[in-house]
Amino acid sequence: MSAGMSAEGPPRGTRQPGGTARSDVRGGPRNGLLPLELDRVRFDAGGRRIIDDVSLKIGREGNTVILGANGAGKSVLMRLCHGLLVPASGTIRWLGPAVPAAGRQAMVFQRPVLLRRSALANIAYALELAGVRGVAAAARARQALERVGLSAVADQPARALSGGEQQRLAIARAWALEPDVLFLDEPTASLDPSAAQDVERLIEAVAATGTKIIMTTHHLAQAARIASEVIFLQQGRVLEQTPAAEFFARPRSEDARAFIRAELPAAAISR
Repeated sequence: MSAGMSAEGPPRGTRQPGGTARSDVRGGPRNGLLPLELDRVRFDAGGRRIIDDVSLKIGREGNTVILGANGAGKSVLMRLCHGLLVPASGTIRWLGPAVPAAGRQAMVFQRPVLLRRSALANIAYALELAGVRGVAAAARARQALERVGLSAVADQPARALSGGEQQRLAIARAWALEPDVLFLDEPTASLDPSAAQDVERLIEAVAATGTKIIMTTHHLAQAARIASEVIFLQQGRVLEQTPAAEFFARPRSEDARAFIRAELPAAAISR
């Protein structure tokens, strides 16, 4: 299923973005997967090192934002965390009590891939793959559209929606699966300011239900609004992992200080 949102990737091999959406659609407490630990992770592509010896641990609390210039490796790092890519070396492990992670995490991409069917059917199909069928799937899908403000377009073709509506639909589809962790890759990068604000409000609503948000962005103001914790990435290396307030007030590295001053150029490597 190419759905613009995928669930946990396989332990080995790769999976294309927009892969099969899977979830057990659980109720109750979230964040049973976390912490997520990366130990000396490296990833190469096209003869270049994209992620270089990254070690970090992401905990249960707050929204984690991976921040950095275009080309810093943010999207690749997120795909590694999600399981869509496999590192060349190093380990990535979920340390929480709910492992294995299958069905408990989801990802929404910058440009959602939507099925050639209605907005409602896009969500219902993901739920059916997760084991929720028939009337129950339809009811849950309608509820998902309602809470993102898309009830009025339920029967419209998903691909005919505006960019902002498509992104809200992709988030609604992921949210309907009740993941412990939701990865968001530059979710507002292609949107106008009004649509971006709508998506930001939706992200906060998802987080308020207990889902851990891990998100990439290169927008300082957006990171300041959303992040509880900032992971600052530059040329594939993590230079800082710190509470957001501390990062913006007292960045530790010169690269981070330059980035905040909007003087840090995009990295030369490909994302």
